[in-house]
Amino acid sequence: MAKYITFGEVMLRLTPPGHEVLFQTPNLVATFGGAEANVAVSLANYGEDVAFVTAAPKNPVGDAMLRELRGFGVCTRHVRRSGDRLGIYYTETGAAMRPSKVVYDRAHSAIAEVKPGDFDWDIIFDGAKWFHTTGITPAIAEGTARVALEAMKRAKEKGLTVSCDLNYRKKLWKWGKPPKEVMSEMAQYIDVMIANEEDCQKCLGIELDVDVTAGELDTSKYEGLAQKVMGAFGNVKYLAVSLRESVSADWNNWSVVLASRDAFHVSRKYEIRDIVDRIGGGDSFGSGLIWGLNNLEGLQNAVEFAAAASALKHTVYGDYNRVAPEDVMTLMGGDGSGRVQR
Repeated sequence: MAKYITFGEVMLRLTPPGHEVLFQTPNLVATFGGAEANVAVSLANYGEDVAFVTAAPKNPVGDAMLRELRGFGVCTRHVRRSGDRLGIYYTETGAAMRPSKVVYDRAHSAIAEVKPGDFDWDIIFDGAKWFHTTGITPAIAEGTARVALEAMKRAKEKGLTVSCDLNYRKKLWKWGKPPKEVMSEMAQYIDVMIANEEDCQKCLGIELDVDVTAGELDTSKYEGLAQKVMGAFGNVKYLAVSLRESVSADWNNWSVVLASRDAFHVSRKYEIRDIVDRIGGGDSFGSGLIWGLNNLEGLQNAVEFAAAASALKHTVYGDYNRVAPEDVMTLMGGDGSGRVQR
């Protein structure tokens, strides 16, 4: 039985090679990815028992996606085989002042058609201790929002810890209810919340006066944000925020903060140059935090592991973070030289 459960959409990812723009070349590299699937793969890569819950069509694309997840050690036995298509997203990797871009083609995907009662959460959560989802899933459709809330409520009833990355996506919130209404209800069941200042503003209506485009970020302001969030939602035990200072598309400074009810922790800052792929960086932060909170002594070690795991993900192509926990520990220990390890 899986100890960690994640729920959301996984998509076919199509990317031109290198730093080419979309359709500059007739060739696109096909892989898979999605926020909650990315977290599941990372946790499996760290040696944890994890299951991913989604809906996928009974066709060769759905079959290939499931084979890939199983190849990473992720349990897929709770995946619902339904619908006609897997969502697709196109991405091009930016360079210098040209940002990376994402184009979604996920309308009417298999998971967009799910409804409450389609998944037996009592069976899925049997023996589990942690449930993770994101704000992307309820943005897809009314049905996915209702199922995500259903899962969170049942997880809390069964004593699981619930984590959620609010992950506001403007392009997805099209089905009717505003994100603040939906996510504020879901937030009542979250123990570990992952969010940045935009997520808190758009999803919870909580403001932070900070300009993320202005250069170096003032970490002290995020302590105030945490106090506001925890004041509004008494169930939230931890608020984690990733701080990305974007110098260019392939040069970012990266750090994270973690607030509890009585402490505020700031990670080491990583200067990441020559970024290979930043997509999935936030998911690797989330999975690193989950693993750190469950396996390391002290909140500072947990936040340092999460920051290092995410920094390393920026060096790996594709959505999934393929680094081992010992690689993360090495970087945590201060070795970022990139020298060959023999």
